Amino acid sequence: MSYRLGVDVGGTFTDLLLINEDSGATYTAKVPSTPEDSSIGVLNGIARICETSGVNPTEINRVMHGTTVATNAVLTGKGAKVGLVTTAGYEDTLQVARSFCPGGLGGWVSFIKKPLLAPLELTIGARERIAADGSIVLGLDEDKFRVDLQGLRNRGGVEALTICFINAYINGEHERRARDIAAEIFIDTPISISSDVVPEMQEYERTETTVVNSYVRPEVANYVRNMKAALEDTMGVDTQLSILRSDGGLASARGASESPVNLLMSGPAGGVSGAVYFCSRAGFKNILTFDMGGTSTDVALIQNSRPRVRRETIVGDVRVRAPSVDVRTVGAGGGSIAFVPALTKALRVGPESAGAVPGPACYMKGGDQPTVCDANVVLGYLPSDVQLGGAMDINRDASVAAVQQTADAMGIELMAAAEGIIKIVNESMFGALRLVSVEQGHDPRDFALVGFGGAGPLHANALGILTNAWPVVVPPGPGVLCAYGDATTQLQDEAARTYLIMASDLTDEKLLADLQTLKQKAGESLLADGIPIADHEVSFQADLRYAGQAFQITVDFSDTDLRTQGVALLTKQFDAEHEQLFTFKLDDGHEILMIRALAKAKSKAIAELKVGEAGTTLEECRVQDSRFYYDGQWHDIYIYDRNKLHEGLLIPGPAIVGEMDSTTVVLPGFDARVDAVGNLLINPMRGE
Repeated sequence: MSYRLGVDVGGTFTDLLLINEDSGATYTAKVPSTPEDSSIGVLNGIARICETSGVNPTEINRVMHGTTVATNAVLTGKGAKVGLVTTAGYEDTLQVARSFCPGGLGGWVSFIKKPLLAPLELTIGARERIAADGSIVLGLDEDKFRVDLQGLRNRGGVEALTICFINAYINGEHERRARDIAAEIFIDTPISISSDVVPEMQEYERTETTVVNSYVRPEVANYVRNMKAALEDTMGVDTQLSILRSDGGLASARGASESPVNLLMSGPAGGVSGAVYFCSRAGFKNILTFDMGGTSTDVALIQNSRPRVRRETIVGDVRVRAPSVDVRTVGAGGGSIAFVPALTKALRVGPESAGAVPGPACYMKGGDQPTVCDANVVLGYLPSDVQLGGAMDINRDASVAAVQQTADAMGIELMAAAEGIIKIVNESMFGALRLVSVEQGHDPRDFALVGFGGAGPLHANALGILTNAWPVVVPPGPGVLCAYGDATTQLQDEAARTYLIMASDLTDEKLLADLQTLKQKAGESLLADGIPIADHEVSFQADLRYAGQAFQITVDFSDTDLRTQGVALLTKQFDAEHEQLFTFKLDDGHEILMIRALAKAKSKAIAELKVGEAGTTLEECRVQDSRFYYDGQWHDIYIYDRNKLHEGLLIPGPAIVGEMDSTTVVLPGFDARVDAVGNLLINPMRGE
């Protein structure tokens, strides 16, 4: 037997999902996260899931997980002290930035610029110069550079070093030589050079991205090193550790340690990958996803089973040039607090959250304010009298007392207040879904809607009504879907090159030759991780714009299509995307800014998940009778155990389907069908 383990480290819980690669059987576990050292929570979870599943840890061959280590280092300002080396005369690059002030004109009054991640007192300039065409104007003055480096070292405190020279994206010779010299002086100090991290034009973005890579590198490297050592002690030296990248691919332990800037959005990418895994197998290639947790909801749009990927990542007020899944976040979660401002008397929900501590009132951990979770309990969507594998007791009386505060403040009935809370949070999530669909030129009705996260399935049917996106899909194990995504994605790396050429001046032969060079470079990382060329899957991207535009659009294409259609393939796809986004196209004047190759390792197949037990009747899946409140009245319902449901069963609404990690609500006038993959597909009843 061989197993792979997906782990998603969140702020409150660490989710684990263990998959038997031969049978497809899965086991899940949730344990408290340990912010002081995330690896402790992971190891606790491994012990828990191996105990409950009866699997020997030595049978686990691969561990893949998303982590917030890099993200938290940036958000909390607890990264490394970074020294910066620039071309002489460019020491103020980070200070000048882009003259952007959050909050518009009013921001000048209240905006306080945060300290730079590489302070000016730890910045030095090297005498060297590369021209815009890559030629050497002034060679690196190595003698003076050694003296300046020694002076920087003597100042003390430098924990990571960044080297970013002007025009190094086109010729990194000076940066590589400077790195070799710096390694002689800054022994055992991680050194990042921009021509390796982000070989792209635009000086500020390239410097900021490389500095952020250095800023989080020591902490990420230490975490990965400790985790790998602990896993080898528990599972054996052959265990492969991989970390989820922001763009939805996996990085090896080595790759994650060297380029941690690619991990800043590791967490949300896992859920998107998990949704793609289940929906693509069920035949749904175009989907909208919403991942509703305790504090926020992440939404994304996927076309042709490929998530939209942005070429930048934003964490707090830090913006770096690194690819990430295009996920938008709104402050709407199960712990979002409802309140009524005294001035307007208009109900508001979030973005403030009760979090894990004190939490919603129903969990009896000290919380007494009305939350979305409490409203769900009052309405009966979260049954307080039955448990399906969950260990958390739910106190309905506490929820009633909390929501009654909102009702009294507005002078309305309890149930109307609870419904109002749910409607407002649903509208908030609907607004986020419009950001990634309607505002990008897409009609939600052309997509299936996928709800997951601990709270997502509670609201999925209602959001289907708002978006008119059918079916509404609730994947298996929705509360641990991020861990499923971690366990089912592939090792990935990329190589890019700034191009800056008009499409009309580019021949098919030159483009093909340049892409083949990038293909080899992208595959070097996989080769270093022991993945043979025969197991590489390579695709390509190009960033285009109309000459004179200040932004670009990324298009994806394959080697096969390029050989048959040539450069025209790129311009045709760009025109189509531009027309969808902005309602027009120009048909000429195309400028190609960047080209890149993306190399993935072929993933080992996993046996399909076996759903339920064939022959079990719907009545045998019932747990008990209950009721919930919807649209101003009570409805009698049945509660079903999802673990017993199998393909072909149809659950008529109103109903509730429960499982260990989440609860799915099927509203009146709708039904839920179990497909071959194990998804619950919610649709309007025929005639509705």
